[in-house]
Amino acid sequence: MRETLVLNASFEPLSTVSLRRAVVLVMREKAVVEQSHPGLRVRAAQVELPVPQVIRLRRYVRVPFRQRAPWSRRGVLVRDRHRCAYCGRRATTVDHIVPRSHGGGDTWLNTVAACAADNHRKADRTPGQAGMKLLVKPFEPTPADALLLALGLKEGESLPEWLTLPAAATA
Repeated sequence: MRETLVLNASFEPLSTVSLRRAVVLVMREKAVVEQSHPGLRVRAAQVELPVPQVIRLRRYVRVPFRQRAPWSRRGVLVRDRHRCAYCGRRATTVDHIVPRSHGGGDTWLNTVAACAADNHRKADRTPGQAGMKLLVKPFEPTPADALLLALGLKEGESLPEWLTLPAAATA
């Protein structure tokens, strides 16, 4: 299912929602479509609208400031673009660089996406102990980065200019 970026009325990213939820927000006139997927449309008996990629709420929603993006297995896979940190193939699992049994935790800097074969080969060891090398260094995405990564833009695709402008320029 497609994910849609939700912007506040002030154009700041809030979250991602399912395509179904995005369509409901637009149909109830709580949001407007800012960018849609080219050539794709949602059709119903009496309505037709573009498939939203980015929607903006009509009314400003006050949200508490969040300094850190919450860690999740899905978030790690999305951050690493479903590529194994050890071999570069398609990743389906999350590997702990320092295993949990050795005191490693579920954190952005201790986890990477890994294919099942490499995760099994590394087992309950650190990459150094297993003779494996990380191709990419894990990083902690900002909450805004996490939202944009969740959109799953393909290599070379970019967001529209109006979305990449600094907040002061859009105000």
